[in-house]
Amino acid sequence: MEEAIQAFQYLFSLLFFSFATALGLLAALLKTLRSMPWWCSCPLCEAYVTKSWAAHFDNLCDWYTHLLRESPTATIHIHVLRNTVTANPQNVEHMLRTRFDNYPKGKPFSAILGDLLGRGIFNVDGELWRFQRKMASAELSSSAVRFFASCAVAAEVRDRLLPLLDLACAGDKVLDLQDVFRRFAFDNICNISFGLDPGCLELSLPVSEFAAAFDKASMLSAVRATMTMPLVWKAKRLFKRGSERELREAIGLVNLLAKQIIHQRRKLGFSSSHDFLSRFMACVDDDKFLRDIIISFLLAGRDTVASALTCFFFLLSRHPDVRAAIRDEMDRVQLERGGGASHDDLRDLHYLHAAIHESMRLYPPVQFDSKFCLEDDVLPDGTFVGKGTRVTYHSYAMGRMEELWGSDCHEFRPQRWLTEDGVFEPESPYKYPVFQGGLRVCVGKEMAMMEMKTVIAAVVRRFDIEVDDDGSCQPPKFVPSLTATLKGGLPVRVRRREES
Repeated sequence: MEEAIQAFQYLFSLLFFSFATALGLLAALLKTLRSMPWWCSCPLCEAYVTKSWAAHFDNLCDWYTHLLRESPTATIHIHVLRNTVTANPQNVEHMLRTRFDNYPKGKPFSAILGDLLGRGIFNVDGELWRFQRKMASAELSSSAVRFFASCAVAAEVRDRLLPLLDLACAGDKVLDLQDVFRRFAFDNICNISFGLDPGCLELSLPVSEFAAAFDKASMLSAVRATMTMPLVWKAKRLFKRGSERELREAIGLVNLLAKQIIHQRRKLGFSSSHDFLSRFMACVDDDKFLRDIIISFLLAGRDTVASALTCFFFLLSRHPDVRAAIRDEMDRVQLERGGGASHDDLRDLHYLHAAIHESMRLYPPVQFDSKFCLEDDVLPDGTFVGKGTRVTYHSYAMGRMEELWGSDCHEFRPQRWLTEDGVFEPESPYKYPVFQGGLRVCVGKEMAMMEMKTVIAAVVRRFDIEVDDDGSCQPPKFVPSLTATLKGGLPVRVRRREES
């Protein structure tokens, strides 16, 4: 028996050594083939192998933006990744509307995020996607759910966010506003989606195991999607090494806590509840599927809103004229209504609505999105896309294209969204795909806008938020994540508004 075990160990070691040697040879081969015609000669391939892009740009998205600007069609192809990347609105419409069926999320993408998102709405196609979208769309359009959500957001702002900012004023403390907004959004999405209150934004700022594990799993999954070749991460997952071992541990904790949420929701009863989980539980018996639904709602409802709010206040701190214009508009609405601004009044804040859209043009919460081509196709700009190719539309780069937004595309100008009469005028979702477009357009768009406008109106009315950056005015740096996440957070000082 002992000899058999030793033989097995020897065989396993031999296989592992052979596998490692093969990886080394493959790396050497790739290095040699870089000069061959089929290898993309653009700097991004060099960046993929050596990470040299960091020597020229603070963010990988800025590198993509540079490459897309240099392309006559605003489209590039990265041969080593088999990825076509575009900032052309006609191509985006082709993918999201005209040839929607030919550009699903696809099995390769589902494999990358499968461990975290499972069969959730953002990681599936076909019937599973249609079922979840139909359910979510029906609930989000319900007046009862909208009222429940607006009350939950207003209570979180009134009872937790504003007192926390007041406390920061009193102590003249530096506050990580990104962390604050992630806690705020986490409390909201858990309340609205699951009928549970984790209390992450209480004044003591308690540590949430669930939120921490979810953050880590999200970050490591993003590394898979953007920084690692499939062969590498799959090998690391097979042998439970490095980042893949950490990802496995984080997802294990997420699964455990999601199971507890489902159990607690069942214990409390869900027949008359307005939260999304209760509605799904009424027609879904599979706890693993419910877990996937929970994680998808968390990703959509927490990370995107927190990212959008963080970047908005980053920009607002550098543009006091925009802050003043928002305050003037709120004062005007109050005077017209004869009192304090209500939830209905938020819809009349056209300049604020424009400022939020302008912020997300420059810093979209989801910086790019990918689909996979089912059958050979030709994009409207003439780019051939082979079967199985990953096709990515780059929202971050699109917001920085002069052909789309003019020579002032780098400037934060909310008025570009307003008519001469000061009324908000939307752009094509294919020119501005922050909320996607076509059949996959974000069903939670209106709720997200309500949440952001409620927060901004309440905070701007009472406080001045100043980024604590020693006056250096450096552009933000992002870490790998499924949504835009600032490296080092957003340290700010909070001042009470000086009343004239």
